[in-house]
Amino acid sequence: MSFSSMSRSQSSQRSGVMNSASDGQKRRSIIAEDHEWSLALVPLLTTLCLQHIIKHFEEKPILHELQPSFKTYVLQRLPASLPLTITANLISDESYWKRCCEARWGLADISTYDNSWKQMFFERHLQSIIELFIPDTTDTKTVLDVLPLCQNYVKQLRVSQLLPPIKEPSRFDEDDGSESASDMGSDGPSMDHFDFRMLLDKLPNLKELSVVYCVKGCGMNFEWNLFEFTFRDCESLAKALNSCKTLQVFRIHRSKVDDEKCCVIVNHLLDHPSLQELDFSHNHISDRGARAIAKLLNRSQLKTLIVCNNQIRGAGAQALAHALAKNNTLTSLNLRLNRIADEGGQALAQALIKNKTLVNLHLGGNNMTEPAAVALSQALVENCALKSLNLCNNRLGADGGKVLEEGMTHNCTLVECDIRLTDVDQDSEYSICQALHANQIKTKHNHDPSAKV
Repeated sequence: MSFSSMSRSQSSQRSGVMNSASDGQKRRSIIAEDHEWSLALVPLLTTLCLQHIIKHFEEKPILHELQPSFKTYVLQRLPASLPLTITANLISDESYWKRCCEARWGLADISTYDNSWKQMFFERHLQSIIELFIPDTTDTKTVLDVLPLCQNYVKQLRVSQLLPPIKEPSRFDEDDGSESASDMGSDGPSMDHFDFRMLLDKLPNLKELSVVYCVKGCGMNFEWNLFEFTFRDCESLAKALNSCKTLQVFRIHRSKVDDEKCCVIVNHLLDHPSLQELDFSHNHISDRGARAIAKLLNRSQLKTLIVCNNQIRGAGAQALAHALAKNNTLTSLNLRLNRIADEGGQALAQALIKNKTLVNLHLGGNNMTEPAAVALSQALVENCALKSLNLCNNRLGADGGKVLEEGMTHNCTLVECDIRLTDVDQDSEYSICQALHANQIKTKHNHDPSAKV
């Protein structure tokens, strides 16, 4: 090998060593000692600050001072378990309250809560406090403390149970005598169920209240007193209703409301400025209670009255009919499953001749027969307001069906008439359906003149 070629070989070897050393230095300069370390994992200072705000939100809530994008970041990450004293009047973001609702109750439908998750949360939260309240055991502060937090967001309360006081076993010796026993009996609970007087006048936006005086899921511990609406309960509830001037809907179901209790409630609702719907379904109201309700009809702004499944007979229906004849606000009356018979049906039919506002009338299951059908047929000839009439499960018979058929030939406004289980023959039923169909077409054309007839 020549000297020149040997020099070139040595030179290339030195160059290769240097290049490999240089590559090693470059690799060492870009590879960290910690193989899991990456510059992309280092959070921004802004993010660190926002995370600090979230972590210490309970001690120092900072929200409205943030920019919109930062505010959204915080709201999306705040825990749903934060105290209501912090969040109730500070956070209005619906996505946050949706998380709170789903964390507590799972999936839910907000359509009955004005499509507001926040309204749903506070209404159900207050409802649960009331339903678990035990008189003389639960501290009233549990209710009073939450009112400032929820009062602006509660528009409706649907209370499905009310707990009675805890029954203490009687403790006295037989040697103590009757005086000792009577003394023990006089020391009863301060209230029988939750007292709505501590609540209703402090809810300025409450529009609807539904109450059931019962205990859900009592199982083998069933006792009749768990389903008792006492007179003391009635008086406190009536006074609470009177104090709630924004109330539009009141319902009390399955609570054994009798005539006496009905009268107490109605007397406190007379001249109520905003009540529009009253529902006494599934109670024990008879004629005396119906007369009290009739008095209310013309001393209120009621649009809907529901007293289905009670014990109202002919005399009570006559009282309601007398009020209905002079009433100009009621649009719906439901007397289903009472005992008004022909006497009550005839009275209501005569009231329909004078009444100009009632749109829906439900008289199903009232032991009415042909005389009531005759009176109602005459009313259909003259009444121009009624659109829906339910007569199902009455014994109108074939002759009753024929007179209804005749009345329908002169009526142009009724579009619904339920005559199932009334023993009306098929020909009359068919003719009535044809007349209803004709009225439906007329009504549709009146609302939309361009519609094809």
